[in-house]
Amino acid sequence: MANGKYRIPRDGQNDHSREQAQTRRQFLKEHTGAELSHTGQYSIDPACLPGNIENFIGIVQMPVGVAGPVDIDGEDAKGRFYVPLATTEGTLVASYSRGMRVINECGGVKTTVVEQFMQRAPAFIFDDARQAREFGSWLDDNFDAIKQAAESTTSIGRLTHFEQWSVSRVRYVRFNYTTGDAAGQNMVGKATLAACQWISDNYPGDCEFLLSGNMDTDKKHSHLNMLHSRGKRVIAEVTLKQDVMRKLMKVDTRVMARSSVLANMGAMLAGAAYNGPHSANGIASLFIATGQDEANVVESHAGLLSHELLPNGDLYLSVTLPSLIVATFGGGTGLPTQRECLELLGCYGKGKANKLAEIVAATVLAGDISLACAVITGHWVSSHDKYGRNR
Repeated sequence: MANGKYRIPRDGQNDHSREQAQTRRQFLKEHTGAELSHTGQYSIDPACLPGNIENFIGIVQMPVGVAGPVDIDGEDAKGRFYVPLATTEGTLVASYSRGMRVINECGGVKTTVVEQFMQRAPAFIFDDARQAREFGSWLDDNFDAIKQAAESTTSIGRLTHFEQWSVSRVRYVRFNYTTGDAAGQNMVGKATLAACQWISDNYPGDCEFLLSGNMDTDKKHSHLNMLHSRGKRVIAEVTLKQDVMRKLMKVDTRVMARSSVLANMGAMLAGAAYNGPHSANGIASLFIATGQDEANVVESHAGLLSHELLPNGDLYLSVTLPSLIVATFGGGTGLPTQRECLELLGCYGKGKANKLAEIVAATVLAGDISLACAVITGHWVSSHDKYGRNR
């Protein structure tokens, strides 16, 4: 079935062209009946797509709205930002804008990136558990040489430390890197392969390895990442003033604090990866708009919403995202529309990844404030019914 008339057309010399995309759309029409007329209308040059897509047929166009502005007092994101959100969910952009207005009225949001790593985690297999234990000690003794081998493959990746676990006769080792302004999954894979080859050549005993033993948790949620960051650990903080909350949201801060306790218990009971209202909404919308790897939402959305009712009635609120994976260089960030959205935030190119991470965290906090208040006041259902139904 894969041969002859069922094989998707390809051009070995120039497969990323308008003509070749048209050829594939015509092929699909003949085999499925689908017209793909809108998919075939786009403004970007397919010549910029090698490395981003195979069997290109066109562009899926998604609405992009802008939320904000939001005032951010970060170490890298400083000032007022208009945030592009790509979504098909009505009320979403309006809700984030509402939360951002509250943040601004309360003096803005403070954002901090506290640490950042990217991992690859090979498994090393031995004859018994004692050999695996001894191998772990040998790794620590030879860290500098392993680091040199790993970093020979990259100009910006830096191996910082190992984490190790023994299970049966296997030693699982998590290689932790910093990766500059790239998300870095491919970078650390290549670096770790070079490191493993050096280890195999230099370890005094037999050393069999599998490049990933699945403890790197690539594109999977893991509680391990809540404790030891994968991507960037970023925190956004705001103090919600009691009078502002009553005026703008018609919500008493004491009621919001009580509701947060109930939500925390519910999230704990469910075993949820995030205890706030909806971190994935803002993250996914920003990821799509700015050319991030959308599968990383599953890791990036995990986190902790913390609150404290202050003696004067104000409410301290913070979002901690321990595994936010973002990039401002490489991958999909250089595609034309994605680059424009990054430029809207002042986040395109090298030296901007922490800035983008701070903006994402501030956006998540704004969305959580808005949705929490909508749930408390009973506007959650009515707003979706009024604005979120595509009739």
